[in-house]
Amino acid sequence: MKTLGIDMGSSSVKVSLMDIATGECVASSTNPKSEMPIDAPAPGWAEQDPEMWWRYIGEGIRDIASKYPMSDVRAIGITYQMHGLVTLDAEGRPLRKAIIWCDSRAVETGAEAMAALGREHCLEHLLNSPGNFTASKAAWVKRNEPETFARIDKFMLPGDYTAYRLSGKISTTESGLSEQILWDFKEGRRADFVADNYGIPLSMIPDAGLSIGTEAFTNAETERMFGIPEGTPISYRAGDQPNNAFSLNVLDAGEIAATGGTSGVVYGVADTPKADPLSRVNTFLHVNHSAATPRYGILLCINGTGIMNSWIRRNIAQGMDYDTMNSLAAAVPAGSEGLLAIPFGNGAERVLENRYTGASLSGIDLNRHTTGHIIRAVHEGIAFSFRYGIDVMREMGLRPNVIRAGKANLFLSPIFRETLATLTGAEIELFNTDGALGAARGAALGAGYYRSREEAFASLKRLEVVRPNPEWKESLDTAYAAWKAEVESKLSRM
Repeated sequence: MKTLGIDMGSSSVKVSLMDIATGECVASSTNPKSEMPIDAPAPGWAEQDPEMWWRYIGEGIRDIASKYPMSDVRAIGITYQMHGLVTLDAEGRPLRKAIIWCDSRAVETGAEAMAALGREHCLEHLLNSPGNFTASKAAWVKRNEPETFARIDKFMLPGDYTAYRLSGKISTTESGLSEQILWDFKEGRRADFVADNYGIPLSMIPDAGLSIGTEAFTNAETERMFGIPEGTPISYRAGDQPNNAFSLNVLDAGEIAATGGTSGVVYGVADTPKADPLSRVNTFLHVNHSAATPRYGILLCINGTGIMNSWIRRNIAQGMDYDTMNSLAAAVPAGSEGLLAIPFGNGAERVLENRYTGASLSGIDLNRHTTGHIIRAVHEGIAFSFRYGIDVMREMGLRPNVIRAGKANLFLSPIFRETLATLTGAEIELFNTDGALGAARGAALGAGYYRSREEAFASLKRLEVVRPNPEWKESLDTAYAAWKAEVESKLSRM
């Protein structure tokens, strides 16, 4: 028996097939082979076509189906890029391209809602400002594209759209409502007052169920297209960062997960709802939250991290592979001999109170610095941005002494992971998992094939432990102080 995990990111879509008995990945397929395009019709905007996501999901499933029978699939799990806005008409067709997570056009809309609803009310009930989240993006469409808004039957998250295409049923999750800023943490129900403030009809919001549990079943069209039996439960659905935590068995208060894909994230679990007064980090319902056993995910997201590393690869390192880049960086001493990289070039940053400084390199010595210096400075600069945000999380009472991560993306870089461990004083544990495998594991748990958390994660293996490097500490502390001063100088001029 197998489960299928679908990980729909903004750079690519990965589909994995997991053997339920062993918990091992049997096969996986990532599409496209290069990065998916992100359309930017105006500065700070970011859009993708939902039909493009569906096409690459289909390619991934067919790749695996060419080797393994889809009739063996017993459950499906979905993870997805968070905070996006997909709008459907009454026939279930997308009305426009999706406004995705790194799009910053609704920042002003969210700020106006914060003022109208009252800061204290928002922090007490939403644990966040309305900010640039999905509900604010829908309000932006209402204000700026009224003809499109008038045709909306339902709006949803990217993962909800995937579940809809597989099942024909429109739904969301309670965790999903919280990431749209449509969950009232104080009352434990949907935050209708946010929609009312924006003038959004409540009928546009799908019904919500649990992240771990069956909310929909595949339809006959999915069986016809892919061979997955009609009636297969879609039994797990979570945003990419809660799912990353789930995939690392981060489910209890005090546990910390991290990821470094297009964006960089640190995600800590708490058992009491907490709000950052400045909304630099965000609190959502975790995947295993219930009224009886509350679990909240405190999320630090830095938009401009892995995307800067890939930008450097394309434009500075001239397409060399990441292993070669890492080797060049390793020849440069810690601190990059004064070269500093600020990675905030992928839209407004929550950790900077929704401000956009842009990415930059500074302190370049034309007689000394090389490509290796630039690569190391970028890896260090990304780690500095993590440290900057983790200090905010510490203000909220989280103490990241151990950080769990999948051995993938930025955590494949020895410079990045050892710099992060040294800056934070935390050990970093690396595991044999990723988002698609986590979603497949969640599907098995949600459908009841695993009877407990312990059974679900029995096959999760720790691959490596990264510890702080005392020889780097002084140089990195000095470089971080200079980096932080430069960031705060930019902010003071905004």
